[in-house]
Amino acid sequence: MTNSFSALLPLSLLFIGITACTMDTPTTPPIGGDTSSLPPSGGAITVKVGSVSLAATLLDNAAATAFKARLPLTLSMQELNGNETFAQLPASLPTNASSPGTIRQGDLMLYGSTTLVLFYKTFPTSYSYTKLGRVDNPAGLAAALGSGSATVTFERK
Repeated sequence: MTNSFSALLPLSLLFIGITACTMDTPTTPPIGGDTSSLPPSGGAITVKVGSVSLAATLLDNAAATAFKARLPLTLSMQELNGNETFAQLPASLPTNASSPGTIRQGDLMLYGSTTLVLFYKTFPTSYSYTKLGRVDNPAGLAAALGSGSATVTFERK
């Protein structure tokens, strides 16, 4: 009796341990930084440039959550390098920077902890950013931003 109990105890504990624990598979960004196929789990926002309103989706991460908590936010964004506009945020956001490899048109990212960057062209990069989200249909983004500075408003939907 003692021998059978000794053999069953470890098996019982193993079974209980396996059934009590589950592992949820987290959604991770695809290799290469393309966030266009990620689920819209961080929330919908609107990006307004002049009279143009563009739908955007935030990712589900600490930086995007902190950014969304500060909305609405109107910023004077400056053009840089013919592919992006940027502005300094009034306060820092949490970061989890990585090199996306390729920036996609419509990506909304954080450089450092206080520089918000909205990209209007696709290009390769070796810089590291914290991903916040992306404009859902960025086709008219470059035309809306124009050249030079632009006033951009980020609002919750």
